[in-house]
Amino acid sequence: MSDIPRSGAAEGTESTGSIPTRDTPATPFERVGGEAAVRRLVDRFYDLMDLEPRFAQLRSLHPTTLDGSRDKLFWFLCGWLGGPDHFVERFGHPRLRARHLPYRIGIAERDQWMAAMTQAMAECELDAELQRRLAASFAHTADWMRNV
Repeated sequence: MSDIPRSGAAEGTESTGSIPTRDTPATPFERVGGEAAVRRLVDRFYDLMDLEPRFAQLRSLHPTTLDGSRDKLFWFLCGWLGGPDHFVERFGHPRLRARHLPYRIGIAERDQWMAAMTQAMAECELDAELQRRLAASFAHTADWMRNV
């Protein structure tokens, strides 16, 4: 996530003698609130996909039970946001596009994914600026997943 600052003097570090202190979290993972908050976000995202008729086309691309999908997105997002690399430890490099090629992903699926994630971020009350920056990164990746 190169467009989300991880640390630096301009991003919440101050010098107190020779020992730096942080006023704000250094990574998006920390800004989101760590593993518990990432899990809440992922669970809300998949709850919306499972319950909202407007996400039915996206939902149809997933298995009957969403437990595995929830875990994989949670593991991936933890590392992508600058936290623990749970996904890489289990599966190696994410290879997002290659992993999604078997599924028909067009504009409708991209837009439904983005709408569900945007709603989940808002309902989980992520910081507004962080939501904006994450949405921009998610949009780029979601568009890259399109294969039809």
